[in-house]
Amino acid sequence: MFILKLGGSVITKKSEQGCFRPEVMDNLAREIKKANKEVILVHGAGSFGHILAKQYELNKGYKNKDQIHGFSLTHAMVQTLNSFVLKSLHSHNVSAVSLSPHSTVKLNDHGLARMDYKIFEEYLDKHFTPVTFGDVALDEKLGFSICSGDLLVMALAKYFKPEKVIFVMDEDGLYTSNPKINKDAEFIESTTIEKLEKLTTSIDAHADVTEDMGGKIDTMKNISRLGIDTVLLNGNKQDILYNVLIGEDAKCTIVYGGKK
Repeated sequence: MFILKLGGSVITKKSEQGCFRPEVMDNLAREIKKANKEVILVHGAGSFGHILAKQYELNKGYKNKDQIHGFSLTHAMVQTLNSFVLKSLHSHNVSAVSLSPHSTVKLNDHGLARMDYKIFEEYLDKHFTPVTFGDVALDEKLGFSICSGDLLVMALAKYFKPEKVIFVMDEDGLYTSNPKINKDAEFIESTTIEKLEKLTTSIDAHADVTEDMGGKIDTMKNISRLGIDTVLLNGNKQDILYNVLIGEDAKCTIVYGGKK
């Protein structure tokens, strides 16, 4: 089984609020179907969530009444994106079902307080493809905060122990620095948790409200400590995801789980 994270930077245009990229999502849905593997799919909120979440400062927790409206607007937007993702998957005969963080997750000071894994198991047992996503959620300490896609990926990886965790990004994988702003950045084909500990990255000035590459590296290190391999690949290039899912060679970065 694989846990697959579709980044918001891939399936949306993150600089334009509510801008979905259907052609990219359709290619990814086709590859998921063709690979015919058991997956749990997590997608980011992209421009459907992060712009409003930042505007209303939702990740700081409840501070004023205006945020209540901002919370509801943000949730509605990410639900809309989730509907677009499901529509694409269904059009490629992937039997996807949406499992919203609202009904499966409770946070505590940004961290995970509890999650209903049983519902994921039940859908997997019946050969559905569970789909969850970055969203706003209730927080026991803060009132509410943001439940990021990476937080969901980490929790699901810890519980299900998948064969691999795959992050679908808008770059080929991991670099020694940010390739969007440094032309001398070197591509990293494979690495280990020990090497990741030493790696520093240049952060994109447009890093989103919940995560940046530094945060993603922390997530990968935590997954690696579980003994699970993590793969980073480019969702804008056709058949990279398919080849990784079926075990064929593809340009990507693999972070080996455990010590190598």
